[in-house]
Amino acid sequence: TIYGEALDFDNIDNPRSFTTYITFSSVRPRPRFQVVVTLVAGSFINSVPMNKYKETFGVDISKDVFDAHGSASGHNQFKNDAKGFASFLKVIPQESLVVMEATGYYHYRLAQFLYKNNVMVSVVNPLSVKRFIQMKLAKVKTDKSDAKAICEYALANEVPLYNALTDVQAECLQLFRLMDSYLKKRTATKNKLHGEETLGIPSKFVYRSLKRDKKHLDKELAGIEERLLELVKQEQQHQLTLLQTVPGIGAKTALFLIVVTDGFSKFETGAQLCSYVGITPTIRESGSSVRGRSRISKVGNKKLRNLLFLCAFNACKCNKACRALYQRIVNKGKSKKLALIAVANKLLKQCFAIAKSGLPYDADF
Repeated sequence: TIYGEALDFDNIDNPRSFTTYITFSSVRPRPRFQVVVTLVAGSFINSVPMNKYKETFGVDISKDVFDAHGSASGHNQFKNDAKGFASFLKVIPQESLVVMEATGYYHYRLAQFLYKNNVMVSVVNPLSVKRFIQMKLAKVKTDKSDAKAICEYALANEVPLYNALTDVQAECLQLFRLMDSYLKKRTATKNKLHGEETLGIPSKFVYRSLKRDKKHLDKELAGIEERLLELVKQEQQHQLTLLQTVPGIGAKTALFLIVVTDGFSKFETGAQLCSYVGITPTIRESGSSVRGRSRISKVGNKKLRNLLFLCAFNACKCNKACRALYQRIVNKGKSKKLALIAVANKLLKQCFAIAKSGLPYDADF
């Protein structure tokens, strides 16, 4: 049995510190004792993040409209075009924060517009917001409720501020997306050509059409690579040259690294970059029964991860540090694939160190 008085936090004479006495007793006689509990009222206030912005807006964007929920002004809906952007700008007070999810194409124009009009913007990971909504056990899923949830997420968490892309960076990203699409199409065309050849070319018309399609894609890919090289050389010529001094890193991988990482300015440590690419190990263990197999997270840029894995094959032969790492892991009885992933991780950290130091690769460093 526990004897004591309920604590009334609203009627405390000294809110900074107070004491209550709780007496424990049971059926069997035991020496009575007292527990003194001292609470500091200020700790309850400090546990809630303080919002440093005048007002915080959560924005949920769709194709035609976007819903905005202000922490003070409530819900509004605007057209997802230039007029809607201007109308939204008028209702945003000074020193306010606008938070939105990364939605591919739809969020980009609004984020760029607000950034150029000196409005503080944050673009957050949709998965983080989704987990935040699930944690609240929400039963309603609408654009209006999502905008409110994004606003609440921003009030409860520290969100990173958005840095707008330059025209060169934006064009480079678009070119890489187009190149990735064309590469997939070319691979599909090659597979179809192989299938036609295996069947004995039953239709010469189909075979010639596929050959023309492949030739066209080869020409387009060559033009994209040439344009990318031209753009990167405008701003990052020195860094491009430095990265290619790392044994195992070619021109395409160096180009992609520079564009995706914005010249490695988005990351402070090599571990952060490895985590972004998704080549860091994850562990799944719980209690005595769950002993999951360790594997890489694969949460990040899939294209860059694939490129680095291919570079790891060459790095095992010509990169002194990577070759030693590969042999050490294989000699322990680990799989060669695991060793190649470790080499890709090592290779990425070497690139990060070279880019940050501004010095060429030195095998004896």
